Amino acid sequence: MSHRDAPVLDLDLWSDEALHDPYPLWARMRETGPVVRLREPDFYALPRYAETRAALADWRTFSSARGVMLNDTLNRAQAGATLHTDPPEHVAQRTVVGRPLTPRALKRLEEPFRVAAEEVVERLVARGSFDAAAELAPHLPLSIVSHQVGLPEEGRERMLAWAAAAFDSAGPMNARARAALPVLEEAVAYSYDPGLPGRLLPGGWAEGVYRAAAAGEVPVEKCPALLIDYWGPALDTTIAAMTSAIWLFGRNPDQWRLVREDPALLPHAVNEVVRLETPTPYFSRVATRDVELGGTVVPAGARVLVMYGSANRDERKWPDPERMDVRRAPVDHVGFGHGEHACLGQRLARLEIKAVLAALARRVERFEIGEVRRLTNNMLRKIERLHVTVR
Repeated sequence: MSHRDAPVLDLDLWSDEALHDPYPLWARMRETGPVVRLREPDFYALPRYAETRAALADWRTFSSARGVMLNDTLNRAQAGATLHTDPPEHVAQRTVVGRPLTPRALKRLEEPFRVAAEEVVERLVARGSFDAAAELAPHLPLSIVSHQVGLPEEGRERMLAWAAAAFDSAGPMNARARAALPVLEEAVAYSYDPGLPGRLLPGGWAEGVYRAAAAGEVPVEKCPALLIDYWGPALDTTIAAMTSAIWLFGRNPDQWRLVREDPALLPHAVNEVVRLETPTPYFSRVATRDVELGGTVVPAGARVLVMYGSANRDERKWPDPERMDVRRAPVDHVGFGHGEHACLGQRLARLEIKAVLAALARRVERFEIGEVRRLTNNMLRKIERLHVTVR
């Protein structure tokens, strides 16, 4: 079988317009081929499902050890962090960070999530209208999850700004990424403060990282970077997905009616939301050898753009992929990643989103969508204002 070079496209996936509505560009890339080379930045992009999932499943060929962000500055600065490692180092760090995120460990949070969701939903629904992005979606992540992490109160109010800056600075080094760097440096200084371990809440997840270091499971100098795994990706992506759920159900009242009639559809609904509106649509890998994907050779040393968001809308995988269908049960979507680097916090996110949707389903017949304003962020797909009226 002969191999072909990747077709080259001159597209800007990180313009304001593309960040707000990437779907036409993604569709063009999927139509162009299984591997597409972008001119600037110079990436080999994987817009289709099959190649994306294959790359994520093969960490030896598509390595994270040279960084998964889209610029060298961040990849050098975060070298050795959990996202930027391969096994066996990755397994050791993932085990420590993931200890409070196992199904057994999370079982005890189900009731607090339920109670908190019922409280906030009852209060907001009684008002009749609210900003779902600011008043509803952040409630569980900030009121319960941040407390479970166990960071001291001072600084916690900056977590969402830090998380957004971390995602912005992880994109190509454009003006948006450069502007985010000082905010990210503030977050790094917080995590690396030598006095922080003494201020951690006893029994919290953060303290558990330092306990693991004391037991020799990970080097103590790795602990500050591991803490970022909790406040960085865990909060903002869950908030983004929860907000998108309200937006999608407002636009698809028939699907909300199905969930209200059959709460057993809630897990499928969460998967469908993350498939349609993947909070983190991109990360990258580096090819360790010449490798063939879909008849195209990706050369050794190439940086590969893994397009989770585009893969989740691939017509070759999903029938009518643009349509929301809570009966679809897309359990093999890649919105939470796949393989060695599958999202550690996905069980936590699912619990939070399901708790809020369940509380809403008992009280709300439909959502009427008002003002919608999207965040303009290099690596995070999120609605920052979503005014809804509930009936």
